[in-house]
Amino acid sequence: MRHVAKSFAPADGVRDYLAAQEKKSLLRFLTCGSVDDGKSTLIGRLLSDTKQIFEDQLAALERDSRKHGTTGDDIDFALLVDGLEAEREQGITIDVAYRFFATPKRKFIVADTPGHEQYTRNMATGASTADLAIVLIDARQGVLRQTRRHSIIASLLGIRHIVLAVNKIDLVDFDQAVFDRIVEDYRQFSHELGFQTIVPIPMSARYGDNVSRPSESMEWYSGPTLIEHLETVSVDEAMVELPFRFPVQYVNRPNLDFRGFAGTIASGSVAPGDEVVVAKSGKSSRVKRIVSYGGDLIQAAAGQAVTLVLDDEVEISRGNMLVSPAARPQVADQFAANIVWFDEAALLPGRSYLLRTETDQTSATVTDLKYRINVNNFAHEAAKSLDMNEVGICNISTRTPIAFDTFADNGTTGAFILIDRISNATVGAGMILHTLRRAENIHWQSLDVGKRVRADMKNQRPAIFWLTGLSGSGKSTIANLFEKKLFATGRHTYILDGDNVRHGLNRDLGFTDADRVENIRRVAEVAKLMADAGLIVIVSFISPFSAERRMARELMADGEFVEVFVDTPFEECTRRDPKGLYARALNGEIRNFTGVDSPYEAPENPEIHLKTLGKSAEEMVDALEHWLNDRDIADDSGGGL
Repeated sequence: MRHVAKSFAPADGVRDYLAAQEKKSLLRFLTCGSVDDGKSTLIGRLLSDTKQIFEDQLAALERDSRKHGTTGDDIDFALLVDGLEAEREQGITIDVAYRFFATPKRKFIVADTPGHEQYTRNMATGASTADLAIVLIDARQGVLRQTRRHSIIASLLGIRHIVLAVNKIDLVDFDQAVFDRIVEDYRQFSHELGFQTIVPIPMSARYGDNVSRPSESMEWYSGPTLIEHLETVSVDEAMVELPFRFPVQYVNRPNLDFRGFAGTIASGSVAPGDEVVVAKSGKSSRVKRIVSYGGDLIQAAAGQAVTLVLDDEVEISRGNMLVSPAARPQVADQFAANIVWFDEAALLPGRSYLLRTETDQTSATVTDLKYRINVNNFAHEAAKSLDMNEVGICNISTRTPIAFDTFADNGTTGAFILIDRISNATVGAGMILHTLRRAENIHWQSLDVGKRVRADMKNQRPAIFWLTGLSGSGKSTIANLFEKKLFATGRHTYILDGDNVRHGLNRDLGFTDADRVENIRRVAEVAKLMADAGLIVIVSFISPFSAERRMARELMADGEFVEVFVDTPFEECTRRDPKGLYARALNGEIRNFTGVDSPYEAPENPEIHLKTLGKSAEEMVDALEHWLNDRDIADDSGGGL
């Protein structure tokens, strides 16, 4: 099969060609910007001009252009990249498309990222591995909101080199004044983003002007073509010069005589005999061997996947890092970070997410949303949540300490993603700014009297009975009767009631989703302290969101958290309406009322499911007691330990 303009050489020539390719430097870049700025068309033009299209591909492209294209009788180069049928039919890019091409001077991997706002997460994916970004701007439209958003995300993700591609310049008659105005607008907007270079190029991706050949229609432009700049731009390729970082992905122990730590070197280099330190424990050892697929190595550097064998049997597992003793990463459970939010459900401070780094994973909570960044003017705006595609600065608290560098120091070990605990979807991307000083000043204090001793003195086992259900379902009534029965048998108990707690601890909280999350977070922490005191805690809260109930469960020791679903139909709750709240909510007098205009996420697998319709509160308490006696948490004999 032949290229359109150049055929392959014989076998020896192919080998020489491949050998030459191996020696070329590699530039990873992405195209980004707003919808219809011509990103896919530009990549198609690059592939065509660098002779990456075969004759059969060209013929298929001509057919597809007649079927799906938007360029009349001309070839629609965007179809080379828009591979999904949905993309072709809609004329938009949905997913990230990666393409490889090469010139005599360099190899390239380019990511075509979507311009639509709802696909911002895909753009962030493409930017995460790029060295340079081509920000396309339609000459007729100028700098748009999505141009700004993509530029901010590129900056947050460590991209320092920008090509400002003012595309479709032919549609404004190759007017220099239009070009100069757009360049000035972009420079004013982006001066705070920290880009090292911004190279503006006027071009027409459709016709090839200033892509790989100088345009004959713009004599006023004397700068490089896009290809010339991509071939010569100097990007930061100094990961090997950074301190050694080796995130452990797998402990390889095929037999009793071999124990190695497998992973990919994130930065720096290592050789046999080098001293290394386990990031989290501080234990040191020396590298005995560097094992690879082709045999032992005398040195390995950033980007290489290897297995390290150490001199000592130090304890290290997946999620930890082997690092340079002279420049250790930070190990902390509280830090500040930039967050780019992807999900339709807003980021809510206090809600628990899974935080995943290069190899580590732990539960994490946004303890404080310090501010949201306005993508139009960089203003720092007060906010209680982050909506989809918004960017903010947050404080993060993790369940266990993680090892990391700041993103500015190391983009690999300073980045993370947030994952929804229920759907397992990636909902946000984060870049660590710095540790919080409070984390450095707070340490666990060892105490001689612990939970077991306190519980033994009370002759009971600590437990948290978490009653959840709609307002009016009977939670408070059941909780009150349940405590009376336990108290009568000598149990040591305490009730945390939703209304009562809002008179004190949570009196500053309203009923927005963000406030509801914080309400439950505080109550869960208090319940944990009470369980640590050896009490049987009865929590009576609507607690409408499953994520927060799961967070509460995970705070407690195994078996301590007992979810009780007080299941009363909505119609019955509105009929009872003991506080008159449903009537007011249905009349629009109360906003964010659970079951009316705020959702209730019913438990899927509660430990105890109380179906209250047609039954008395006493019958519900009998069911709770029966469950307790079966589990031996508390009983009339005073046992239960």
